[in-house]
Amino acid sequence: MKKFDESYILLKEMYNDGYFPDFLVDKVKELIYPVIALLESGEKNKDIIQAQLDKMTLAINDLQEEFEDNDSEIETVARDSIGVTVEYILKWFDIDIDIEDAIGERDW
Repeated sequence: MKKFDESYILLKEMYNDGYFPDFLVDKVKELIYPVIALLESGEKNKDIIQAQLDKMTLAINDLQEEFEDNDSEIETVARDSIGVTVEYILKWFDIDIDIEDAIGERDW
């Protein structure tokens, strides 16, 4: 089974932007790890993968208030960073799910 690219920095743009508290970016990153673990297990069923992506996205949605409480928000840079990260993961594992579908449950 294929392992994820250890050299890839998840959410790099968010970490590089002081507007996003690192501890909150860490929380977003922790929500991405189960998707990576599922794909590392060899899962190829798109419905199962999409369900995990939906779970991740809904959990990120739930962090919005915490971002706001820390004078931040999940906005353009965050949306792009999350999207780029998820898209990279899907391409790494040769999963043909459009990024708009992959994070379609977002409300950010």
